[in-house]
Formats: sequence, structure tokens, C-alpha cells
Amino acid sequence: MLCLGLKLLHLNLHGLIRSKDLELGRDSDTGGQTLYVLELVRGLAARPEVEKVELITRLIIDRKVSSDYSNPIEKISSCAEIIRLPFGPKRYIRKELLWPYLDDLADQIVQRLQKQPDLPDWIHAHYADAGYVGALVSRRLGLPLVFTGHSLGREKLRRLLVAGVDHDQIEQTYSISKRIDAEELALAHANLVITSTKQESEEQYARYGRFSSENVEIIPPGVDLNRFHSIDLKSKDEEKQLNQLFKPFLRDLNLPPLLAISRAVRRKNIPALIETYGRSSILQQRHNLILILGCREDSRQLEKQQREVFQQVFELVDKYNLYGKVAYPKQHKREQIPLVYRWAACRKGLFVNPALTEPFGLTLLEASACGLPMVTTDDGGPRDILSRCENGLLVDVTDIEAFRDGLETAGANPTLWKTWSNNGVEGVSRHFSWDAHVCNYLAKMQKRLKFLAPRHRTFENVEENSPIGKKIIFLDLDNHLEQSKGLSILKNKLRDHLSNYDIKLGILTGRSIKAARYRYQETKLPNPAVWICQAGTEIYYADNEKSDIFWQDSITVDWNRKGIEKALFDLKDYLEPQSTDQQGLYKVSYLLKEPSDAVLPLVRKRLRQFGLAASPHLKCHWYLDVVPLRASRAEAIRFLTLRWGLSLEKVIIVASQQGDAELIRGLTTNIITSDHDSSLDGFRSQQRVFFSDAQDEVLDGLKHFRFFKSH
Repeated sequence: MLCLGLKLLHLNLHGLIRSKDLELGRDSDTGGQTLYVLELVRGLAARPEVEKVELITRLIIDRKVSSDYSNPIEKISSCAEIIRLPFGPKRYIRKELLWPYLDDLADQIVQRLQKQPDLPDWIHAHYADAGYVGALVSRRLGLPLVFTGHSLGREKLRRLLVAGVDHDQIEQTYSISKRIDAEELALAHANLVITSTKQESEEQYARYGRFSSENVEIIPPGVDLNRFHSIDLKSKDEEKQLNQLFKPFLRDLNLPPLLAISRAVRRKNIPALIETYGRSSILQQRHNLILILGCREDSRQLEKQQREVFQQVFELVDKYNLYGKVAYPKQHKREQIPLVYRWAACRKGLFVNPALTEPFGLTLLEASACGLPMVTTDDGGPRDILSRCENGLLVDVTDIEAFRDGLETAGANPTLWKTWSNNGVEGVSRHFSWDAHVCNYLAKMQKRLKFLAPRHRTFENVEENSPIGKKIIFLDLDNHLEQSKGLSILKNKLRDHLSNYDIKLGILTGRSIKAARYRYQETKLPNPAVWICQAGTEIYYADNEKSDIFWQDSITVDWNRKGIEKALFDLKDYLEPQSTDQQGLYKVSYLLKEPSDAVLPLVRKRLRQFGLAASPHLKCHWYLDVVPLRASRAEAIRFLTLRWGLSLEKVIIVASQQGDAELIRGLTTNIITSDHDSSLDGFRSQQRVFFSDAQDEVLDGLKHFRFFKSH
């Protein structure tokens, strides 16, 4: 029997990523994460036990960025490739603007994997946005999910609040609540969480309600020792090249440099380093300050946060009259970075990382491998690196005096500098090589995930026996069919259209199946092929009295009805339980005492605090249903399409009310009725959403989408 090698899928959605010439530091989305993910994929593909690695990212068509990012498939190696899928605008946008389009990508990935003969052994999602998508794909296909946050929203929020930034401003700039919710969802679905440091696990991830320390493996990132090493500059040309890079800024090129390499974002805290340097006559006499802050043509064209950081840099250089002592070149090439480290090491310099928070610190390893000692923030990853390499100092970068003392002490002793330099080279080689990282990664994955992954698709060859036909229309019994002004027209015309074009009818309802069938009889509409009842927690076919057991089994993981009632019991000022006949086996239903946008976040928070695998859904501003985490009307529809081999493009959903947004996201086709809630107006720009003002609005939408075509 042939033993198949591992097939792996990585998700890295934001930023610009390609197999060569990474644009590191271009903006806040092109940092160390893109380099780490690319090197990890490349390293995994080189292993004999790995057959194939795919890296899914966003396809971008934008004249302002390279055409490389519009290439749908890019080879990294013979066993690895970048797959670019289109979602959201064609142009390049920052990660905080991607949230409305992630459901589209999740649907695309599921459909793509369904067409392949074998499923991946696991999905590894990088950052919150990929974590959200990975959770959806994982739950729909039963694939193991590995999650690496890289940096976490709760930690970012905490740091920004401490720095005095207004909460509303944080929300507006970073969409921080969406990011935290996505991280919670990813952690709830993740079979394994990979962190770089123990501190990440114990102090950062531990703040999340759905985090379990049992699911954590600590695997420090690796360094490419072929690029980053302590051998002196190879030629006078390389020396000359770097001298030319810094000479326009510096009076004396031979002074030991304080070198910082980072993106120009607030979290990296570069202005504090300049402030510290500016206040110390000792540092100014002893050292140059070199800042590699990404590439720029015109700082006025940078995004707002970068402009602000550079403006602070310019103002502080001017304030302390640091001309001739501080270098901040506009351009550099990626291949120059190892040379910069070695150039600084040759001059007995120091690498400085003043970041407010540092999940790991890949630049610290790169500098150490090149023999450059470090003075770094006492936060996160640097602690672990220094404990193994013993090649520098940890300092409190929020205390200017302590920061200054650390820098002055580190640069005062040539003997200690030499010891640190040697320790760094040896420590990185022993603990942080890419070979060690990849071997460790695969060993942990196979040990934890080996028996979890289905190698083949769950449902196969079911199209011919499908009870839901080749096309299906979903109507909402509780809203559209209760209030539709076009119901009589729909009733008269829909029956013929359904039978002539092999189109089935589906019903969405919060009612029980018994109550739904009783109410539906009054509409005189054709008999439905499928019923999605109890707010998406039960699925019935035609007149069958038993719900779909596959759906039931997939959603009831960790369901705790009594726990939910207990967690929400003291929210009496906001909620009251609905009557017994409105409750379900997998649905706890409440009525809001007053409509309020604050209730849903409050209920989510309470469920997380109690560690409950459940999610709240608010419908029509008044009706709150708490259902299993993996259940919803939208997920029930996707289960049906996977179960019976139906493309999502062949599904039309009629929506109208607050709370229907979950139905509209993704690749389904949608008709919005004329009496729709204003919360749905944000979908007007989407091609798969049609807003009808006609009296026979459903038929109007079906004609618009040419749903009555025979193919």
C-alpha cells in the first residue's frame, strides 16, 4: 500500500507575500509574519515526509503594487506553491478592511478543497483573519486547525489603552472587536495553538475565554543560517555599498552603531529610542543611531500611522539636533539586511529592539546569528531568546531612564561585548535554526493531529440522490412569509416555476418543525424540500419527522444548555426567557426588554467568561437565540450544500430583517426585499445581492439572477 506524504494548507491573508523579494516594512501589514510564513512553507516542502504545501493568500490587482500579486498560482518549490484567491476589492487594502469579505474566501476554499481528491492533513491559520476563515473551513470539512495569532488583539488593545489612545479611536482604526471575536472563534476551533514563547501562552492567550492551555505547543521560529551568519563582509564592494547607504547621514561611519530594524508603526516604539539617544550625551559620543524602517519614496504618501511615526522621527532628530548622528535611509534591499547586521557587528555595535510588545522578535535572532549583541524590550519573546543565548540585556523601554542606562551599560565593556557576540552566534545555531524549527514543528503536528484528519471528502457521489435538487430557494417563514406583500403573487406563480426548472424550496424558521409546518400550511405554497428549524439547529427533509443526524452530531460539541441559562441569568435588566414552546433542544431563546446594540456584545462576553461553546444571534432587534458555536442558519445551508453536492451559487436566499447579514455573507445568491431592515443596506455594492422594489420581489430577484435557466 502506497503511503501518501503529508498535504498541508497554510492561510496568510493580508499583506503582500511572494516567493522572492519580500517587501518587508513597506507598511504595517508587511512585517516579520510574512517572512516567517514563507520560510516555514519553504522549510516544510523540503522535508521528505511532506508531499505538498499550499499557501493561500489574497489575489490583488492594483497598479500601485507589483503584478506578482495578481498571479493566481506561484511556485515556491517543486512541492510548494502560493495560491491567490480573489475576495474583497481588487486593490490592495489594509487588513482591518478585509473583515466583510472573509466569508467569501471561506466558501471558496471549501469549494476548492471539495474538488481535490484528498483533503489536507491540517490547516495552519496565521493571524486573526486567517483564524476566522480557518475556523469556518475546519468546521465544515472536519479538518484539524492549527492557529498562530502572531500578535493578539487583546494585547494590542491593552497596550494602546495604557498609551492613552481612546477606545473609540482604537475601534475605528483597528476594528479591534472584530479581531478579538475572530481570535476567540479560532481558539474555540483550534486543535493546536502554536506560540513562540511561554509568555505568549501564559500572559496573552490566557486572556481569551476559549483558550485551553492543553492545546498549546511552544515552537520558537527559526533563522536561515545560510543568510544570517557571523562571517565578515565578503568583499570591499559590500562594505562600500553600506558605507554609501549611511554616509549621507553620518559624520563618522566608524562609531559603533545602535541599530534598529522594524516597521514604522507605533508598537515598535522607535520615537522612544530616539528620545533616549537624544537625552544621553554618552550615547551620542559613543554611538551612531541607525534606523532601518522600511522603504519609502515620499513619506507623505505613506499610510497615516507610518506618516505619524516618521514625523515624530524627523521632529526628534531636529529637537535634539542629532544631524550627523542618526541615519534613516529611504531605501534598502532585502538582501542587504544580513550585510547591515554584519556591518554593525564589525563596528562593535548593538542591536536595539524598543517595541512596546514583541510576540517573538525574529530580527533579534537574525542580529544574534550575525554576532550582534542586543538590548531589547523586556516583553514576550526576547525573554526566551536571551535566556537561551545570553547575549545582551532586557530593559523597560517605557522608562526612558532605565532604557538609557541599559544602552550605556551595554556599550561600555568591550570584553562583555565579545562574550555576548560569541554567545549569540552559538545560541542561535543550537536553538533557533530553521532545520530545528521545521523538525520540531512536524513532530508536534504529527503527534497531536495524526489521527484527526479525514483524508477524503466526507460526502461523495451524492448529487443524483439529493433531496434538495440542483437549485434551491430559501424563504424565511417568520418574517418574509408572515409579512410579504407579494405572497399572493408568489403563491400563484412559484409552483409552476419550481416544477419546470427542478428548483426546490427551503424554509428558514426559529420555530419547531411542528409549529413551522402548521403555520406553513396557511401560505398555500409548494411543499418545501428542506426545513432549517430552531434558528439553524435542526434540519428536516420534506415530510420526514426525524432531523438530519449528521448535522446534529456536528453542532452539539460541548453544548451546555444549563450553563448558558446560568451564565445569562443575572442579565434580567436586558433579557427575559421566551415561552417554553419557543425553546429548543439546542436553542435558548430570549426576548430583549429594550432593543439595544450593546446587548449582543454583552452576551458574547458573558458566554466567553463562562467558557461556553455557544454563540448568540439577534433577530429583528428583539429576539435573541443562543445556539451551539458551530450552528447557525448560514452554517446549516453550507452543511446541506456539502452533504448533497450542491454549489453555493445555486442557492438563493430571500432576506429582509436585522440579523440576516449572516445569510448574505459568502458565495450564496441573495434577494433583499423592499421592506428590509436598514442594517442590510451595506450589502448594496455586492454583485450577488439584489435589492428588489417590485411587488413580486422574489420572482423579480429570481429573474434578475436568471435562476430559471435550465442549466
